[in-house]
This record gives sequence, C-alpha cells and structure tokens, in this order.
Amino acid sequence: MDLYDGDDTVYMQQEDDWDRDLLLDPAWEKQQRKTFTAWCNSHLRKAGTQIENIEEDFRDGLKLMLLLEVISGERLAKPERGKMRVHKISNVNKALDFIAGKGVKLVSIGAEEIVDGNAKMTLGMIWTIILRFAIQDISVEETSAKEGLLLWCQRKTAPYKNVNIQNFHISWKDGLGFCALIHRHRPELIDYGKLRKDDPMTNLNTAFDVAEKYLDIPKMLDAEDIVGTARPDEKAIMTYVSSFYHAFSGAQKAETAANRICKVLAVNQENEQLMEDYEKLASDLLEWIRRTIPWLENRVPENTMQAMQQKLEDFRDYRRLHKPPKVQEKCQLEINFNTLQTKLRLSNRPAFMPSEGKMVSDISNAWGGLEGAEKGYEEWLLNEIRRLERLDHLAEKFRQKAAIHEAWTEGKEEMLQKRDYETATLSEIKALLKKHEAFESDLAAHQDRVEQIAAIAQELNELDYYDSPSVNARCQRICDQWDALGALTQKRSEALQRTEKLLETIDQLYLEFAKRAAPFNNWMEGAMEDLQDTFIVHTIEEIQGLSTAHEQFKATLPEADKERQAILGIHNEIAKIVQTYHVNMAGTNPYTAINPQEINAKWDKVRQLVPQRDQALIEEHARQQNNERLRRQFANQANVIGPWIQTKMQEIGRISIEMHGTLEDQLTHLRQYEKSIVNYKSKIEQLEGDHQLIQEALIFDNKHTNYTMEHIRVGWEQLLTTIARTINEIENQVLTRDAKGISQEQMNEFRASFNHFDRKRTGMMDAEDFKTCLISMGYSLAEAEFSRIMSIVDPNRLGIVTFQAFIDFMSRETADTDTADQVMASFKVLAGDKNYILADELRRELPPDQAEYCIARMAPYTGPDAVPGALDYMSFSTALYGESDL
Repeated sequence: MDLYDGDDTVYMQQEDDWDRDLLLDPAWEKQQRKTFTAWCNSHLRKAGTQIENIEEDFRDGLKLMLLLEVISGERLAKPERGKMRVHKISNVNKALDFIAGKGVKLVSIGAEEIVDGNAKMTLGMIWTIILRFAIQDISVEETSAKEGLLLWCQRKTAPYKNVNIQNFHISWKDGLGFCALIHRHRPELIDYGKLRKDDPMTNLNTAFDVAEKYLDIPKMLDAEDIVGTARPDEKAIMTYVSSFYHAFSGAQKAETAANRICKVLAVNQENEQLMEDYEKLASDLLEWIRRTIPWLENRVPENTMQAMQQKLEDFRDYRRLHKPPKVQEKCQLEINFNTLQTKLRLSNRPAFMPSEGKMVSDISNAWGGLEGAEKGYEEWLLNEIRRLERLDHLAEKFRQKAAIHEAWTEGKEEMLQKRDYETATLSEIKALLKKHEAFESDLAAHQDRVEQIAAIAQELNELDYYDSPSVNARCQRICDQWDALGALTQKRSEALQRTEKLLETIDQLYLEFAKRAAPFNNWMEGAMEDLQDTFIVHTIEEIQGLSTAHEQFKATLPEADKERQAILGIHNEIAKIVQTYHVNMAGTNPYTAINPQEINAKWDKVRQLVPQRDQALIEEHARQQNNERLRRQFANQANVIGPWIQTKMQEIGRISIEMHGTLEDQLTHLRQYEKSIVNYKSKIEQLEGDHQLIQEALIFDNKHTNYTMEHIRVGWEQLLTTIARTINEIENQVLTRDAKGISQEQMNEFRASFNHFDRKRTGMMDAEDFKTCLISMGYSLAEAEFSRIMSIVDPNRLGIVTFQAFIDFMSRETADTDTADQVMASFKVLAGDKNYILADELRRELPPDQAEYCIARMAPYTGPDAVPGALDYMSFSTALYGESDL
C-alpha cells in the first residue's frame, strides 16, 4: 500500500513505503533521527525556532503545524494552546488532516501515537512529509520522485571516476558521490582529483562541511554512521540528496537545454551512420548470395559413400555455421531499414532511398533464389546418399549374417563326431539327448539365416555390387557346410537313444533317493537352525510357548530316524546294482548333491543340539519369573502412589479456592499438607529403587500398572511445586490484606466474587469473566478503560487474571488516592519558593539511598530560572505514579 497516492501521480511504490520494521534497527533509527531533525530545523529556522528531540518536540502538535506552514507556504487552522492531552491530539490531528489534504494517504499513523512520543510513527510521519514536499516534485526525463532523483544523481556523477550511483544506500558510502555532485555544479569548492576512494571519512566530511558552509545545506548525516553501517539508511540519504537537488535546480534547467540540443545532433549523426551501415551490409549480403548459389546448383554425384557424406557435411556446415549469421544479417538489415525510416519520419526528414539493387525487396528476391537452390541441393544429396546407403547396407548385412553363421558353425562338426556317450551315466545321457534335441532345434532355426544369406547374395549380384565374386564364394562355402551338419546330426541322435535305455533303471533309483533325501535334509537344516536360534522374550508366557514348541519337536524325532534309515537303504540298492552289472558310474547322483555321509553328520548334530536347547529354555524361564516378580513389586507401589498424588493435587486446589476460616487458617492447613507430603518422600525413594532394579533387568513394559516412573516423578514434582506456589499465594494475600488494610470480610467477598466468576474452576478468570465480574460490582467500563485495567492485572498479556492480581487491583481501587499529592507537597516544602530542587538539597534532607533514588527519577529542570544542578521534581511523580495521578 502506498503512503502517497495523488489524484494525478503515484510517485511511491510499495518498496518506497515507510518500512516500520527497518526502524527497529538502532543504526538506521539513529541516522533517520539526525537527518530528519536537521531537515526539519532547516525549515523551522525560517520561523525562528528549532527542535532538539524529534519525537518529544512534536508531541503537542505546535511545532509540527509550524513546520507544515513553513514548507507549504499556507496557513493551518489555529492551534490549541492548552497543555492537556486532548489539546495535543487536536493539534496533531489538524497537522495530519492538512497532510491528507495534500493527497497523502497516511497508513497506521494516528495522533495518539505522535502525542505518546512513538518514535517509529513520528519518523514515519516526517518521512511522509519529506516525500510529499521535498521529493515528489522532482522530475528528470519523464521520471519523478525517487526514480527522478536517482536519475538526476546518475546523470550528474556519470563523468566521475569511481562513482557509480545505483541506489540511495551503499552507493554513497565512500563519499565520492556527494563530492561529485558539488564539484559538478561548483568545481571551485572541491579539488576532486585529490580525493581517494579508500578514504571515505575524509570524502564524507569534506562534502558535508562544504555543503553546510557554501551551499546552505545543513549537515544531516554523520560520516561515522555511514561508514560504520553495512547499509546506510535509504531514507536519510534521499532526504540529504534532495537538498542538493533543490540547491542546484537552476543549473539543472540550463543543462537540460544543452542536453536537448546534443540529443538532436546525436539523432542526426546516428541516422547518417545507420544509412552507411545499411549500404555496406546490403552489399556484403548480396555478394555472399551471388557466390553461394552456384555451389548449391552443382549436381555432380560422387562414386563413394565417404565422398557423398563429405558433401553432406559441407552442406550441414553451411546450414549450421555459414547461413545463420547471414540470416541474422538479413533480419538486422530489415530492422535497421525500418528503424531508420521511423526515425527520419519522426524527425521530419525525407525517407531513405538505398542505392539501386539494394532495396529490401531486392535482397528478399535474392534470398528467395538462395532458398530455392538450397532446397533442391538438399533433396539431391539425400537421394544419392540413400542409394549408396542401400548398397552398403546390403553388403554389411551379408557380412554380418555370414559372420554370425560361421561363428555358430565353428566346432559343430567336431562336437557331432564325439563318442562321449559310451562312458556317460544315464543322467549324462539324458542331458546329452536334451542337448542334442536343442541343437537340432537350433539347426532348424538357422535354416532361415542360410536362406537369407543366399537371398542377399542374389540381390547384390542383381545390383552389380563391385565385390560380388567374394560374396558368391563365401555363400557357396556356407551352403556346403550346412549339408554336412545335417548328416552328422542324424547319426549322433541314433547313438544317444540306444545308450539311454541301458541306464534308466539306475536313474529311477537315483531319482527316488533325491526326492526323499531333499525334504529330509531341509528338515534337518531347519531343525538345526531352530535349535541354535537365539530367542528374545519379555514375558513368562512367551518362554512357556517356546518350551511347549520344543517338546513337540522332540516327539517327532523317532519318525525322523525311520525316514533316515529308508533313504540310506535306497543308496545301498544302487551300489548293489552297479557292482552286479559292472555299470560305468562316472559321477554322482545327478538329481541331488546330498550324500549319505552328509545325512548322517547332520542327524548326529541334531541329536547333540536337543539337550543344549533344553538347558537354555530352563534358564530363560527362571529369568522371566524373576522379571515378573519385579513388575508386580513396582506396580503394587505405583498403583498406590499415583492416585495419592492426584488426590493431594485436588485437595490443594480445593483449599486454595474455598473460604473456610481466615487466610492464616488456610495457610496453617496448607503447611500441614506440605509436611505430610514431604514425609511421603520415603515411599517415592523406595519406588525409585524398584525402578532401578527393573531397568537393570532390561524390563521395558509392565501390564500390571499404567504408571511409569517418569509419570510418578513428574506428578511428585508438580505436587511439591503446587503446594509451595499455593502457600506463597496465600502469604501474598496476607501481605496485601495487611498492607492495604483489607478486612477478613472484604477478603471473603473478594474470594466469593472471584470464585463465582471463575466458571471453569481453574483458580483463574479469563478476560471476559473478569469484565463481567467488574460490571457486577458496579464498574461502568468503556473499552479503553477495561484495556487499562487489564494491563494492570495481566501485565504479561496472558489473557488470564489470578486471584492475587484481582485482590491487588481491588485493594488499589479502595486505597488512599492522595499519595501522589502528598509526595508532591513534601517536595514543594523542600524546594521553597523555587520551581525546582537541587540535588544537594535532596542529599542533605533525605537518607543517602532514598536521595539517590529520587535524583535518578527526576529530569533536569529547563525553565528560564534554571541553575546548574536544578531538577524538575514534578517529573518524580510522573515517573513514580504516571500522568493519571497528577
């Protein structure tokens, strides 16, 4: 949202709004205070006055109205001369209304905040005034306000070395920008050549001193603040720089006239240069088109693919490297021509006529001829390359397929002539048969490849391929070899089938052994894994479940031993057949890697692990029984202590809000409770010991109780804290009652009212309940008055009112209101007929500590009769009691 939206001009955007968050930065606030104060005084001096403290001196609105009259040249409404707050607010409102009447929209700035001396709001208001009356009307080359001021600075400092004005903060830190502005308009005041960029303090002080002495621009900034700040305050810099603009505004008009003449001359020179550039660029482009078209019209084919590919690569280079710059030149030529004609027309100059044959239309026609030749050339290249690619592709395809086939047939004849089946087992025979069947399938599949090779060779012959003889010879060798492989395949198949029948009986026995040995072996491996598995249990039920499962496993061992004996019997029968018929058994069982020795070894291991598992389960069962005992022991105590703590908490809360007896009776009762609670600590310590045993046993849960040791600890600590806090509250109530002279009946009435409106029974009222309570007691509350009361009873703004805060407030309302007047009368006696009091007089009449206490809270007396050491004793009452008590 803009701070200033004029009917005709919107001169400040969101980024230029008064940023209240930045005012929280102490460095920026300090810079703004000094700059804004100096700016205000530069105008107030014209009325014979000035300000010292920007947020204090504008509080009554008088100097604010005077400032606006000076800078605007207009008369404001007559100010109020009273000293009351309402008079001050009225004056500030008149000033704010005048600012708003100038088209300025004030956001979140009210008269009350200015009267209260709110530094953020006061600085924001002054910044708004500076924008409206010092910066808004700045206009440079169709830009205004901040942008216009920045452009003016850039124009003025452009010729100066080491000066680059891009903003109103860090661009000014080295001081050269300020010096350049002064030197540009008054070169006799500063020797710019002697300034150094690495000495910002000297540069800044030089500029500030010269501006103040010779240009009547007050010193609004400190060099130390600018150099010592990473990012100087933008608003302070803008305010100070605007003073330079207004100081040099006369010189600006003369420079603007000179710039206008230079601009006209520059336009004419630029137009003439554009004409020359067009002529040269058009000639170069037409010459390039003339040389390129004959090259694109050449259609002589090459004999090899490599040569044609080189032609294509040359063409691609032309499209990728040579043509794009020319396209850009052609586009730029047209742009320059149109731009030139527009500039000539705007300058009321005759239109530009290029030389004969160099019109834009002539260049477009020549370019069209180039495009036509280029398209035909590309089509011809692609067709030739496709033709050569077809031949190369067929030849490469023949070589690839022939190479694949030859690689596949390598060693196949030797493999088919082997007699390895004569010493093979049945499983090996079956494997050889399946392998041979697979080979036969593979052989049939390769039939298509052989036919494809012959077809490709035939096509190459028909296309008069240059290497056809070598292709034909290779194709013939492949066909002859193919016929030989077919005959050898049939012969080997018959031999394998005869050998297979001899070994089928033994194979059936091998298969039966494998089918029964595999599951039995898996059972033994699983059993060993289970027997050696480390178990982790947390309850006695879990260990009992493991023991039951182990007993069930042991019951299956006799049946398992019978299966083992049957499997070993199959192996013995195979050995008997081999010995009887002299069968060549080269190798082991093809269906399994399990052997009788392995089965017996694993069986022995299982028998060994069973008793070890029995012992481990017995030991774990004993440990879980001990853990269960510890759980019950802890739960029995926790189930008593937990409810006891909750009951005590409720009883303490009830005592603190009930009205049985005097406050002393309640205090006595609570201290008895405290004593009984402290005596209960031994049971907490005993429970801590049981909890330590549980932790050492690594017990992580306890189904016998919902209480954990952490719950008990937190509840115990809350109980001790609650009883101590409640006792402290009652003691404070006693102090309040005695200090304010409140009777027991009044205390009871206060408690009854508080309890009645404490609807949630929490010992605290929320804001709405507190307001209802005050209304019921006869208070007539406006919103502002209630907010004031809430600031007293709830200074931390928690939204709640405790009973202590309630009785403090009620006692304050009923207390003697003459305290402030009595104190001021006493000070008046000490001061005598003077309007002030001396510090030495206070030290003489009062005890040392009390005298220093008063002196620290008194402001210096600034009246016309002031003397050194004079103190304004009226300020003591303000500091101690606030303005409302004066």
